[in-house]
Amino acid sequence: MRSILFNLALIALISNSPYANAGTEMPPARAPVPGCAWQHLSDAAVGLAAWVQQCDFGFRQIVLSLKGSGLAMHYSDGGDEETLVEVRTLAAGETLEAGMRRAWAVGVAPAVARHCQLSAYADSAAHAGVKRYRFVPDAAYAKQLAASADPNDIPEPPCGERGIALDGEQYFETQAGSHRAFLFVQVGQDEPLFDPQTLQLLEPAAPPPR
Repeated sequence: MRSILFNLALIALISNSPYANAGTEMPPARAPVPGCAWQHLSDAAVGLAAWVQQCDFGFRQIVLSLKGSGLAMHYSDGGDEETLVEVRTLAAGETLEAGMRRAWAVGVAPAVARHCQLSAYADSAAHAGVKRYRFVPDAAYAKQLAASADPNDIPEPPCGERGIALDGEQYFETQAGSHRAFLFVQVGQDEPLFDPQTLQLLEPAAPPPR
């Protein structure tokens, strides 16, 4: 009964949602996880469109939605809502590189920040017009970390929470044609419930003519 009620509620949510968009695009080529279904979300206010999976496993439902400043994931049986993709806006006159550095540096100790650098992430899955970047240790810092590493332990991220991840995949992303915003994408360890190749930055909706 709970699953039936959830499905009815989810159908209503999709039908009335300002960011659900069936569109004419085909869903991703990979099959959804058993118990899940692909859905296309789009919200100009958030500035993002993406294909995501909505899931009902009976004992747990997982809902992905566009809200606030990105793509969020909610579990029906508790736990904190997770932000999987952040849309970050540039300040006036700020370059994409400067914006990424500003977003990355929050909470990073100055002594660490001095030894981390922005590096292109050569992800073969990235489609045309997409560039991906990570903050990684410079050569001297990488050597220092390697010398002190414990082979039986997973070390802390060497360049902060938004730097290169040692137990999953995350990166900054820029897209051709969008010069006012960029993304911070947390893919994680396993195949995510969204398709990173379908993330699309949207320009804010134009104000109505006066």
